[in-house]
Amino acid sequence: MWFFQWKVSRIGNSMSQRIAFLASRTPVAQTARAALIGRYGNAPPEDADVIVALGGDGFMLQTLHETQELPASVYGMNRGTIGFLMNTYAESNLRERLEAAEEAVINPLSMHATHTDGRQSRALALNEVALLREGPQAAKLQITVDGRLRMQELVCDGALVATPAGSTAYNYSAHGPILPIGADVLALTAMSAFRPRRWRGALLPKTAVVRFDVLEPEKRSVMADADGTSYRDVARVEIRSEPSIAHKILFDPGHGLEERLIAEQFN
Repeated sequence: MWFFQWKVSRIGNSMSQRIAFLASRTPVAQTARAALIGRYGNAPPEDADVIVALGGDGFMLQTLHETQELPASVYGMNRGTIGFLMNTYAESNLRERLEAAEEAVINPLSMHATHTDGRQSRALALNEVALLREGPQAAKLQITVDGRLRMQELVCDGALVATPAGSTAYNYSAHGPILPIGADVLALTAMSAFRPRRWRGALLPKTAVVRFDVLEPEKRSVMADADGTSYRDVARVEIRSEPSIAHKILFDPGHGLEERLIAEQFN
């Protein structure tokens, strides 16, 4: 899940920062990339002090996944729609903004799925891992937490495990709770629970290992989804935090994820 350590980032001298600009395929993002490269130059991501991602939240997630082995922090500027993970776009004073930026260190969720044919799939998720019914019939899921059976049968459209930062995404749309950034918990949220009727889910400690077993998988097929990447016909999915991987994301002072999560609750 996403656990955060905040600090004020200092990325060397502002005039000597090596910046790599990455952009989504949309025309507005590509135009912004060209304009910024014209003003600040462009370094290869592997040589950069900071990576600037231009797009929406989906592109930011993609960038974090693709650059997780690199030392550079990632600073997003919104050239998409919502931009919850992004800073406001502006061409001027970028080096000064990067110099003043606050850094959040983020650990993802790790998913290990076993398919009905025995295949294994693994993935990382920065927002959530969700199990979703594939066909017209409701899914039947069994839930185990830290090796202890907690729910014998959940009949639903699906269920997910969300991080604090991801709690405003799919989790919130499914009526799950918004979690404070400093909360050492995960949200386990059900979608359209039929039995137990209207069961909303649970809050779990950050160290919890959650296992979903799909009941009647041949009749009631289920897919697992990790930040938008789907894995069909799963029989069992185990989810845990992955502290060995750290993503570094930069925000303008006073506009970090903690403030955004609080503000979201008063909109």
